[in-house]
Amino acid sequence: MHGGDLTSGHGVRVGDVLAGKYRVERVLGAGGMGVVVAAHHIILDEKVALKILLPDAVAHPDAVARFNRQARAAVRIKNEHVARVFDVGQLENGSPYIVMEYLDGSDLAAWLAQRGPLPIDQAVDFVLQACEAISEAHTLGIVHGDLKPANLFCVKKPDGTLSVKVLNFGISEAVDRRTDIGSLGVILFELVAGRAPAALEAVLARCLEKDPEGRYQTVAEMALALQPFGTSRR
Repeated sequence: MHGGDLTSGHGVRVGDVLAGKYRVERVLGAGGMGVVVAAHHIILDEKVALKILLPDAVAHPDAVARFNRQARAAVRIKNEHVARVFDVGQLENGSPYIVMEYLDGSDLAAWLAQRGPLPIDQAVDFVLQACEAISEAHTLGIVHGDLKPANLFCVKKPDGTLSVKVLNFGISEAVDRRTDIGSLGVILFELVAGRAPAALEAVLARCLEKDPEGRYQTVAEMALALQPFGTSRR
């Protein structure tokens, strides 16, 4: 994750101790409704990430509801390709927060901006990993609703291989699992930047069918169609 200096506009400063145990180190990302900071868990001596809803957003019930859905969804999905949630709480100013595992790497939107298109097999591997997470979510009745490269975070595992973690579950309502399937197809298209071979284009085309009935009806079905294009094809 990319860091930066905290400002008073976020309501927290470097060195602040939140909830009596999380010492703020730096900003990892910020948006109109919330901020994500790197923090040190004083008691456990461990680095974590805190996602905090900004005070201005707390006044909006919809924003608080979305924030709480993210926490509940992430806790329920026990998959290595989903960022783990360790704790939730509320700051003294009323802002709710989520404590997540600290991820060292970058999201795939940043990857594309910095490095350009991915090799096809690497892109497929990343999407298959996301499929694994989303399939488990769908089994639990959870639809992501906002899948995009910025919500797929790439980390390097201890063995040196790359792995993606799906972020920000539970943002949207009134969507079904085929919304996620279409989004996964869009992500794959973006990652390979139109350089896909004809056979893979057919998989993409089915993901992007305008009529949801024409798409793959489960993530598992989509993953099976994608499998031949991943690393294992070699």
